[in-house]
Amino acid sequence: MSKEFDRAQIPAVLITAMAPMAKMLSANRIVLGLAIPYPCGDPSLPEAEDFRVRKALVHDALKALETEVQGPTIFEPEVLKTISSITY
Repeated sequence: MSKEFDRAQIPAVLITAMAPMAKMLSANRIVLGLAIPYPCGDPSLPEAEDFRVRKALVHDALKALETEVQGPTIFEPEVLKTISSITY
């Protein structure tokens, strides 16, 4: 879908844990998500911490949306560095 938005000249961001596949399919703005079943959060975290993670991911996705890119670009959110381990 991201690619179709780009064709219509509507900028889009894809948040996914499968960034290499998104890049292979030519999505232009790819924000690295947490894990395949939960790319935008971690239900094993306490509610307040999960909210902080989700908010940070959306914030980084909006920054990626403002960024000019020339082809597929992967953005790695800072919040991913603060989560010690995600197991599913």
